Amino acid sequence: MGEPVNVGVVGCGVIFAQYGQTIERLPGLRLTAVADLDLERAREAVRPYPGVEVLSVAELMADPRIDVVLNLTIPAAHAEVALLAIAAGKDVYCEKPLAANAVDAARVLRAAADAGVRVGCAPDTVLGVGTQTARKAIDDGLIGRPVAATATMMTPGHEMWHPNPDFYYAPGGGPLLDMGPYYITSLITLLGPVTTVVGAAGRTRDKRVIASGPRRGEEIPVTIDTHVTGVLVHASGAMSTLVMSFDGAATTAPKIEVHGEQGSLSVPDPNHFDGPVMLAKVDERSWEPLPVSAGYLEAGRGVGLADFAATPAGREPRAGGTLAYHVLEVMESLLSAAHSGTAVTLTSTCERPLPVALQPAG
Repeated sequence: MGEPVNVGVVGCGVIFAQYGQTIERLPGLRLTAVADLDLERAREAVRPYPGVEVLSVAELMADPRIDVVLNLTIPAAHAEVALLAIAAGKDVYCEKPLAANAVDAARVLRAAADAGVRVGCAPDTVLGVGTQTARKAIDDGLIGRPVAATATMMTPGHEMWHPNPDFYYAPGGGPLLDMGPYYITSLITLLGPVTTVVGAAGRTRDKRVIASGPRRGEEIPVTIDTHVTGVLVHASGAMSTLVMSFDGAATTAPKIEVHGEQGSLSVPDPNHFDGPVMLAKVDERSWEPLPVSAGYLEAGRGVGLADFAATPAGREPRAGGTLAYHVLEVMESLLSAAHSGTAVTLTSTCERPLPVALQPAG
C-alpha cells in the first residue's frame, strides 16, 4: 500500500469540511497542514483533526512533507495558488473550476508540464456510482448509439443560503461557471469531448439580496449572466442541450437525460455521487431502475483527490487538468457564443476519462 499522500490545504471555507471528512477516512491520504488568509478560520476548521498544523501559505508551500496541495480557495485565486504549488514542486488538485478563465488555466497546465508535476481538478462527483453506472450502461450498449442529452440546473440563486455569496455574481462565478462543471464533466464522461457550442445568456437583475447569515438583507451587485442555455456538439456526434440558471424558483426537469437509438437514461444529480439511474427502452417505454454497477461506493468530496494520487505516473488522472481545462473552455466558449450569436469551435479536447469499476471509496 505504501505511505499515505500528505495533503496540504489552502482555503478553509465552506467546502473544507466535506473534503476533510473524506480525507480522514481514506487510507491513501493524510491531512497534514492547512493555510488560510484568516488564521482563526483555519484553526477552527482543523479543530476536529488533532495534529493538523495551521501554517501560512508560504510555509505550507515550503513544507517538504506536503506531497499535494489541495486548492480550496475562491475561483479568482485558483490559478495563483496553483502556480505557487507548482513552483514549489508539488502536485496540485483544485476545486472547480481550474481557474477563473482559460488563459490562466493554460498557464497552470504549462507550468505544471515544465515543472514535471501533475494537476488535478474537481468535480469528482462523476466518479461515484450515479454517473458511473450510467456510463457503464452506455458502454454496454443498453441505449444503442447515443444521439442527444439534456442537462438542467434551475435555482433562485446561492444568496438564498450562502452567507457570503458575492463571488457567485462576479467574474468567474454565475450558474455556468459555478454549477456547469458538474454537468459538463458528467456529459463528457458519458458522451466524450465537445467540438462546437452555440448559446444564449442574460440576467434578470443587477442586484441580489443576501437571505441568510450575519449579512442578511444586504444587497450585492450582479455583473455576470445568471441564466445560460446552449447546445454542445460532441465529437461523437451526440448533442447536449444545457440550461444553467440562478433565475428560477425550481424545476421538475431531470438533472440529466441521455437518449440513444434504442433507449433513454435518466442520470442522477451530477452534484452528488449517487442516486438512481433509470432506463427506458424503445420497445418498453417504461422507466426501470438499473442496479448499481460501477463507480466508487459511499464516495465524498475528495475521492477524486485519492484517485488522482493513486494514478500511475504517465497516465492522465480521471479528475485531471486536461479534462478540467476542456470543461472550462466549453463554458467560456458557450458564453462567447451567447454574446456573439454565432457558433464557437473549441480549440481543446480531452480523452473521455477512464471508467471506474465498482469498488469501495476507501
